[in-house]
Amino acid sequence: MKLVQITSNFFITLLLLNVTVNSVVADEAISVDKKFPYIFHLIQAEYWDAAKADNSVYFPPTYDADGFTHGTANPEKLLVVANHFYKDVKGEWYCLRMTLESLQGTGVETRFEGTAPVGDKQPDFEGSQDELFPHILGGIAPRAVLVEHPVIRSEDGTFLSIEGLYDE
Repeated sequence: MKLVQITSNFFITLLLLNVTVNSVVADEAISVDKKFPYIFHLIQAEYWDAAKADNSVYFPPTYDADGFTHGTANPEKLLVVANHFYKDVKGEWYCLRMTLESLQGTGVETRFEGTAPVGDKQPDFEGSQDELFPHILGGIAPRAVLVEHPVIRSEDGTFLSIEGLYDE
C-alpha cells in the first residue's frame, strides 16, 4: 500500500513540475512577444525571390532535418545568429519581418522555444541560452511577410548590417 502511495505521489509531483515548466515557458513566450513584436527570418535572396515569383511557400534547406523554420524575435541577435550559422553561405540575403498574426493568417503556428541546431550546426553562439527563439512550424508564404530587408555583407561573408531593421 505504501509503495502505491509513493508512486502516486511521485507521478503527481512530476505532473505538477511539468505544468510549472510549461507555464514558465508559456509566460516567457508571451513576454518575448510583447517585448519584441516581430519575428525575423534570414533567407538567401535567390530562394526568397523564387518563392515570390511563384507565390509559393518557402521552406528552408534544413526544414526536413530541423522540423521547423528558424526565426529570431530579438533584432539584436540577428547578426550574431547570421554570422554563427550562415557566414560561409555565399550570396545575397534578406531578413524577412513578420508577426505572429501574419504567420497565423497563413495557417502557420509559431512556438517560442530554446535554441536548436540549424541542420548539423550547433547553436553554441554567445547569448544562445538567454532567451527563447521563434520556431515557425511550417514554411513562409509571401503574404506573411511585412517587410523584406536587404542584408549587407563584407567580401569575406561577414554579416554587417540589415537595412531599415529599426525603421518602423
